[in-house]
Amino acid sequence: MKLTTLIISIIPLIVTLFTSNAKGEDWPQWRGSNRDGISKENNLLKEWPKGGPPLIWKAKGLGIGFSSLAVVKGTIYTLGDLKDGSYTIALDEKNGALLWKTKIGDSGGHRGYPGTRSTPTVNEGQIFALNQHSDLVCLNADTGKLIWQKNLVSDFGGKMMSGWKYSESPLVDNDQVICTPGGKNGTIVALNRKTGEKIWQTKEWTDTAAYSSIVIATIHGTRQYVQLTGSSVAGVDPDTGGILWKANRKGQTAVIPTPVITGDIVFVTSGYGVGCNGFKIKENGGKWSSEEIYANKTIANHHGGVVLVDGHVYGSTGSTFRCIELESGMEVFKERSAGKGSTLYAGNRFILRSEKGPVALIKATPKGMTEISQFEQPYRSKYKAWPHPVVANGNLYLRDQDILLCYKIRED
Repeated sequence: MKLTTLIISIIPLIVTLFTSNAKGEDWPQWRGSNRDGISKENNLLKEWPKGGPPLIWKAKGLGIGFSSLAVVKGTIYTLGDLKDGSYTIALDEKNGALLWKTKIGDSGGHRGYPGTRSTPTVNEGQIFALNQHSDLVCLNADTGKLIWQKNLVSDFGGKMMSGWKYSESPLVDNDQVICTPGGKNGTIVALNRKTGEKIWQTKEWTDTAAYSSIVIATIHGTRQYVQLTGSSVAGVDPDTGGILWKANRKGQTAVIPTPVITGDIVFVTSGYGVGCNGFKIKENGGKWSSEEIYANKTIANHHGGVVLVDGHVYGSTGSTFRCIELESGMEVFKERSAGKGSTLYAGNRFILRSEKGPVALIKATPKGMTEISQFEQPYRSKYKAWPHPVVANGNLYLRDQDILLCYKIRED
């Protein structure tokens, strides 16, 4: 082979490798593509300027609420309460300009915490959104036109463990939309994504709904839905709604964080003094069982979420940032941080958004953590900064009630 031919052959490979590292990534649902709080983008700033990354734009008009964002094909989607009700809202990713808004139900909240809580899910040109009053809608992603609407309480007998309103983000799996109405008719329901008609409901599992969102897992080669309630955690057959396994696990007041699963271990955590649990799921000849392998208070995450990286779980508990070993539940480190908040992982760094306003960039491994950068979020509302941060296509998004801030964190 001639040298020139070899060079010409290698160039496309080099270009492919370079562009794959530099390519941005959408954020189509709650906590990212896999609902694990991990972005695959790696060409991000390794540290931030003292005042924070460059602020590209600020948008207003999102209304009242704690909903996070979905970012797909140049459009940002979220939920919020406006004067006359709760809305699904679409913004231009380039500048934050309003593209459309669609009313999906009433406004309101509970005990001084008004507004929407859930994050919309965007899938194949459709949006699936759940407001605080259990109104579930399917909308056209381009226009916001309503395709169908259901109510988890009136249509499926929904009941919650406490009164803080529905916060779950709907899961879309092929032709099904899966949600957690809770109650005696069945904890989880699967709907036809085209019509909203019920496919199945888990009659064998009738816990009231908590505030966690369902994740898809493959355990012992079997694909399943895993959900956490205030009383238990369970694996559900996607085709029938049958319960594969269930482990009792008592929560308090509000059980919120999304479960974390790897291999045959299911990790769950919640606040209000409860802590975390690890369950080993077993299967033998079609018979399933669960074994609690630990229960402790090393991580008692309120609602900021935890992230699994290389066999270790990271997240905040109170004002500390913590790391535990997944298999044993043993604490690896506990360090003071920017404060109690929500966590994601992008570019080999953790981004921690404190509920009081500071945003920190953290380098952490089982050997310890270093806070690399921190800045104070401007334009703070009077409410706690609970909406989870989002990284999409080289930008960091911070929602604070009516406003949305877009920061450039991609390396030039």
